[in-house]
Formats: sequence, C-alpha cells, structure tokens
Amino acid sequence: MIHIEEKYMSRCLQLAACGRGFTAPNPMVGAVIVHQGKIIGEGFHRKYGAPHAEVNAIASVKEEQLLKASTLYVNLEPCSHYGKTPPCSDLIIRKQIPEVVVGQIDPFAEVSGRGIEKLKKAGVEVVCGVLEKECRALNKTYLTFIRERRPYIILKWAQSADGFMDQCREEGDGRKPVRFSGAFTQMLVHKLRAEAAAVMIGKRTELLDKPALNVRFWAGNDPERIMADSSKTLQTQLQELYAKKIQSLIVEGGAKLLNAFLSEDLWDETRIEIAPVVLGEGIQAPVLSNGLLQNIQKCENSTIFLYKKTPKR
Repeated sequence: MIHIEEKYMSRCLQLAACGRGFTAPNPMVGAVIVHQGKIIGEGFHRKYGAPHAEVNAIASVKEEQLLKASTLYVNLEPCSHYGKTPPCSDLIIRKQIPEVVVGQIDPFAEVSGRGIEKLKKAGVEVVCGVLEKECRALNKTYLTFIRERRPYIILKWAQSADGFMDQCREEGDGRKPVRFSGAFTQMLVHKLRAEAAAVMIGKRTELLDKPALNVRFWAGNDPERIMADSSKTLQTQLQELYAKKIQSLIVEGGAKLLNAFLSEDLWDETRIEIAPVVLGEGIQAPVLSNGLLQNIQKCENSTIFLYKKTPKR
C-alpha cells in the first residue's frame, strides 16, 4: 500500500518534471498543498529566473485561509537565501503553513539544511526523506554539478551490429557518413539534446560532418555547442564548463573523443544505438566495460542500450 506522503510526493515529482529542459542551472521542483486529504494547490518551477514551485503552488490556492491548516509537499528543500527570487521558506512561514514534507535536502551550499532549520525554528513541522531516491534521480544533473563540480556527462553514439561507428573517411574524399538512426531514434536524440545544456564534439567530427547539433526535431532550447580542445586536459575543459554553470553535457564526438572520456572514467550515462547493419570494417566503436545496463529500447530497426556508470566502492 502506498503511504499517503508518498502519494503526494509522487505528484510533486510529476509536476517537477514539467520543467525539464528549462530550469537549469536550477533544479526541477514541484510542490503540492493538501488540506484535509484534498489537493488545493499545485505548482512547479517553470524556468530559470521564474517563481519557484512553492510560490506557484501557494498562489494557486483559492481560499488562502486554508493554508493555515494545510501540508505543503515539495521534492526539494525550500530555499532560504535570496537569489533570482526571495526565499521560499520565508513565504511558507509568512503564510503560516504548519507542516512541510520534503523529498530531499538541497546540497547547494547556500541552502543545505538551512531552509529546513529556518522552518523548524518558526514552529513548522518538517518531515524529510520521502521518496528520496526518486527525488535524487529526477535531479541527477543538478546533484552531480553541485557535488562533483562538473557537468553530468552522457556519452552517445550509434554503431553497426559488428561494432563500427562509421566507414573510414578523410576530408574531401566524398564519402558520406553511415546513417544508423531512423526518424524516430533521431527524434529521441533531439529530445536528449533539448534536456542538456551543451553538446561536445571533436575537431574531426566538425571537419567531416559539420553537424547542426540542434533540436529541430523536438521542442526546446538548442544546447550550447562545445568543441573539444586537444591542447587541454579533459579535467580542465570540464572545470571551464563548470565555471560557465553548464550542468549537463552530451558527448557526440567520434571514437577518439568518446574513448578519452571512457579512459578517464568521466561519464555518468551512456546511450548506444545499435543498428542491424554490418560494415565489416571501419572506425571501431568504443567498448564499454564498467557500465550497469539500465534499460533497452527497441526503436524501429535499432536497439538503444542505456547504461549508468558502476558506482565506485
């Protein structure tokens, strides 16, 4: 049986996901207000710089006096500092909401427990850790950025059934890249880009293919185009992306760039599309050795394998 707190936290997560692709560098947050077993208000963080989820949820309540006898559910700790908007914890206290249920504590240094502490000092009853695992999964890019001080890294490539990414080509030889993706899997790639802050390719990919790297087959913002710099270490380049507040990075380069990330163990997810095509020879695709298979998607004639990096012991 689903616990009542988990029921409403699940709704928070559904709402929070509506902001995917628009809230970065902020996390995705949803909030629900419940009075006597009935939802009377909902909201989510729609985009960076806009009001937070708690503000939108409180504003949606038609009978404000009910807030004094309601519970607010939110998947991430209410903020306690001034940023683009005032602190949500102050608003909750001002509206005299007596109870708040939080999915997870915000690791951001300017919050990190301070929001909860402020609420408790004001007499608000606070419950933490409801569906915490699911809350962390939703904001994995934000959490990686805060804790590891680098973007969340997704490696992506397509290959033949016999393990080749492309035929051997050189500039000016007139040979076209082998096309593995169909219309549907190409749409999925553009959806992935719309949810990421940046896409990185290498100089050879730029020279031979001149890829657009946009989201023309999906709705959303185009990711920033990043060119790998062979004169810098991967760590240096990731530090530069961190300084620019780029939270998530898709690596769509060739085998050399992808293998560089794999050899440095700098990745979080890998998306491999395998098409029913046999090349016999060409550019060898990277070989993933330490990933945990998360999901397999059958798409048109291709199969997409989704991996998550094996946790360090």
